[in-house]
Amino acid sequence: MDISEIFSSAIEALKTNKVRSFLTSLGIIIGVASVILLISLGSGLEKSITAQFERLGANTLYVVPGRLGEGGGFAGGSGMSTNKLKFSDTNQIKRQIKDVSTVSSGIESITSVEYRGEKRNGVIFLGVEATFVEIGDYNIETGRFFTRTENNTGKKVVIVGQTIVEEMFDGQNPIGRELNVRGKKYKVIGVLEKLGSIVGQDQDNMVMLPAETANRQFGFDRPTWILAKVSTQEKIPQVKAEIEKLLLKRLTEDDFTVLSQEESLDIAETILGVVQTVFVGIAAISLVVGGIGISNIMLVSVTERTHEIGLRKAIGAKSKDVLVQFLIEAIVLSLLGGIIGLIIATLLSLAARIFIPATVTPSAVFLAIGFSVLVGTVFGVFPAYRASKLQPIEALRSE
Repeated sequence: MDISEIFSSAIEALKTNKVRSFLTSLGIIIGVASVILLISLGSGLEKSITAQFERLGANTLYVVPGRLGEGGGFAGGSGMSTNKLKFSDTNQIKRQIKDVSTVSSGIESITSVEYRGEKRNGVIFLGVEATFVEIGDYNIETGRFFTRTENNTGKKVVIVGQTIVEEMFDGQNPIGRELNVRGKKYKVIGVLEKLGSIVGQDQDNMVMLPAETANRQFGFDRPTWILAKVSTQEKIPQVKAEIEKLLLKRLTEDDFTVLSQEESLDIAETILGVVQTVFVGIAAISLVVGGIGISNIMLVSVTERTHEIGLRKAIGAKSKDVLVQFLIEAIVLSLLGGIIGLIIATLLSLAARIFIPATVTPSAVFLAIGFSVLVGTVFGVFPAYRASKLQPIEALRSE
């Protein structure tokens, strides 16, 4: 028999048991869909995080509370419980380190806002100094940014994101209106350009206040982070060492970490890589389970079709023809599950784009098809071999 006849026979055998064929492929469908979806989501998260750091510039150093270990987690135990940074550290860095062109500290939290009786929860609360606009790529679409004087005097002014404009002000110009933030009224002086989402969090759902205002009004007396913009990228290692030396006069090594953009991205990618590996590993178990299911069903099929196998051998089919037919059936079942899983993963990735820029890449497509063929081949070999070894006379007697 030529390969086309063997292939046709395999397809016809699968068509006669459509429900069984689909159920046999179910494990592969779930496995492939899970693996591809997790890979695309991981890739999307990485893009989001990279975009966030790039917004602050390659020449920026980040000072954060606590000591980060090599794997990206906090080390020393005290890092996560106590923030020992002070706003005065910002001034010290600016005054004593000559290659730092701009320094800005900030407070980050979640708050609620209210306008004309309508309340919105889960809003990003950012308290920053006037110099923040010189470091971060946060442009004003309408109005203006607050001045150093407004920051130093704790002026009750606020800058809002696009989502706040749409949801709280019905898309109308909010400049000059008063927005209630944490129970206190603030005059809107600016609207940020659209920022999009980072790791599923709407960055336009934001209010930005002067850091000193946040300190006086709400008791935020310690910065969540300090940003230092270095004059040139070549001087980043030198400036990083100088900042560490300066802060160590007052703090210990467990109290803070100074990170470059590259180091921050490495830590984020390490954490994402570990999480992604764990979840992809769990999803891969579904592929193995699906493969075992294919093997079991194919063994049942061999038993049920013993007479058919004997008849085919009696009229001239060779053992290798039977082996190839059953192997093709196993591969087609697995490949069918892989294609359906790929389609499901693609649709879910498109839906996830509302929150994360998830994309099913060509490599993910090849991975899905490759895994499917591999699983079908590996788990289809034994049933196919068993079918090929049946003796015609004994097989014909089985009925």
